[in-house]
Amino acid sequence: MSTFRLVVVTGNTHRPSKSQALAAAIVEAAQLGPAVSTEIYDIVDAGPGLGGSLRRDDLPWEAARIVDAIEHADGLVVAVPIYKASYPGLFKHLFDFVDPSALERKPVALAATGGGFRHALAVEHQLRPLFGFFSAHSLPTGVFVSDANYRDGKIVDEDVIKRIGALAGELTDAIERRGAVSTVSTLTPSA
Repeated sequence: MSTFRLVVVTGNTHRPSKSQALAAAIVEAAQLGPAVSTEIYDIVDAGPGLGGSLRRDDLPWEAARIVDAIEHADGLVVAVPIYKASYPGLFKHLFDFVDPSALERKPVALAATGGGFRHALAVEHQLRPLFGFFSAHSLPTGVFVSDANYRDGKIVDEDVIKRIGALAGELTDAIERRGAVSTVSTLTPSA
């Protein structure tokens, strides 16, 4: 049995964040076992030089290691904050450096957070097309969590928790189809 490399990418420029909490909830609900290694990256981990990089060779090492992790991942969990109906520009800029064929057929769990429900379709209208470009296998269930669904930094809305469970089940199934076993959760922060 080979190890499945799951890379979690959140579009945050600060910590703690609701998007990071959402990504952690998805990974925890998936109950990933020892055959799955999990790495977590926020946009803030890419360093301040990301925004000024115009070519891959210009990337600071912090950003280059995230791009490398994304390209060598067996699957992704992506959770981003939504501002004015879209994900942060730095998140998109990071993915502009990813090789177009690197994510082909790889499972990707899509999730987003936002201040209100006006942003609820951002998963479908913003994230799904981005990963469609990469020919990734975007898992069917997308999760959006608004500020009203959190209390003390934790997701409390039962319907959202059910959607997280559904997405986590799809992620677990995708991992198992690739030969890894799921039994116990193992989260390893990369920062």
